[in-house]
Amino acid sequence: MADPKGFMTTPRQDWPRRPVEERVRDWDEVYVPGALLPIISKQADRCMDCGVPFCHHACPLGNLIPEWNDLVSREDWRAASDRLHATNNFPEFTGRLCPAPCEAGCVLAINQPAVTIKNVECAIADRAWEEGFTPPRPPDRLSGRTVAVIGSGPTGLAAAQQLTRAGHTVAVYERDDRPGGLMRYGIPAFKMEKRHLERRLEQMRAEGTKFRTSTAVGRDVRADELRTRYDAVVVATGATAWRELPVPGRELAGIHQAMEYLPPANRVGEGDLERSPVSAAGRHVVIVGGGDTGADCLGTAVREGAASVTQLDIYGLPGAERDEDTEPWPTYPKIYRLSAAHEEARDLGTAPSANADARLFAASTLRFTGDADGRVRALHLVEVDALRRPLPGTERTLPAELVLLALGFTGPDRHDGLIDQLGLAMDPRGTIARDAGFATNVPGVFAAGDAARGQSLIVWAIAEGRAVAAAVDRHLTGGTRLHAPIGPYDRPMTA
Repeated sequence: MADPKGFMTTPRQDWPRRPVEERVRDWDEVYVPGALLPIISKQADRCMDCGVPFCHHACPLGNLIPEWNDLVSREDWRAASDRLHATNNFPEFTGRLCPAPCEAGCVLAINQPAVTIKNVECAIADRAWEEGFTPPRPPDRLSGRTVAVIGSGPTGLAAAQQLTRAGHTVAVYERDDRPGGLMRYGIPAFKMEKRHLERRLEQMRAEGTKFRTSTAVGRDVRADELRTRYDAVVVATGATAWRELPVPGRELAGIHQAMEYLPPANRVGEGDLERSPVSAAGRHVVIVGGGDTGADCLGTAVREGAASVTQLDIYGLPGAERDEDTEPWPTYPKIYRLSAAHEEARDLGTAPSANADARLFAASTLRFTGDADGRVRALHLVEVDALRRPLPGTERTLPAELVLLALGFTGPDRHDGLIDQLGLAMDPRGTIARDAGFATNVPGVFAAGDAARGQSLIVWAIAEGRAVAAAVDRHLTGGTRLHAPIGPYDRPMTA
């Protein structure tokens, strides 16, 4: 512990964001460049070096948080990078995209603002790249075994990197034209610039991982053929089957799923398109769904120049503090949080009919109505109670020329034929069934990530990738030295 009184003398200070008026005019990350390193050593000093660090348990990766906090406070960046990468393949991803359940489990958070664990993690990862602490780590020798990984999201990438470093020959199959999964085309660049992803992919290529893009397993290549060509197959396709909103008027033009809206916007940033075909520019936009994907749609619509943007959340307005009776420490609480996108909407006044940050809480969609040409023009909603029952006399109408459905995902998409061609068994939730060793009912085929777990967080996705890699390595060689942070049935802490 570098400063045994740091948690008492130093207040929490987060990575500052750029002014709203500046950042909404571009697609760069929202944070002030270079503003993190000057504050992070003092923030790391706030770590209490707990005898029982619950941040370890709140993080499915088992990140060694007190250890690298201490190293950062001493400005030993190389050792901090080594400790961080010992449990996390992609800390620059989680440092930007993870909602930080580790901070909810921080012991200091019992009665003070938590240690800025996520910011420290991001600072270590960025400094590691700047100083050259993360060179490619190709294996000393090859095992002669081959593995196909289907899907290049965080689970697939983590599994592929671990298996490549263990000496196996790994090919990653991705249906899109570039690897990265939702990190590529689902996550807007203002949350994580794509250069961070490209840097890791180049590292993986240098280590020996092969990427087969624009290849939809099940359509472009049969899944059962992969099974015969490789010694093992890892299905890490994610949960891409989106939830629908079966209300009157859903068939009107101008109503899109979030994943029909966000990828074209990201492709504009990649230079593939001059303008998105689903652009929000000049339109009154309503986003149905109060989660992170809805917030991504909000920030994107603001940058595209929407006439107004409103986000509907069926849950009631959460409180500013955790409810100790229902969500006691160290569980991850549902409290009021102001994301960068909501801050932008608040400051710009994008939703005059909604609350200050563009969200309408406890709001349920009743129906859509449109014009004579069959295009959506209005969304009709009603307020609901805690049990989602409509409250009489609370119906409202919002102008809506573009409606985005951000209602989450139910499981893997079965339209490409992959699941049926392999003959994979499914569980009652609609996800791929697996045993305690991540193995499916088909010998040599393993399932990991959201395709088997269900929709979850990026930190759980990476943990799944590391754990399934250990299981595959054991299957191929009879043993493994790879880190397996979780089992397939582990879940986040709850009360």
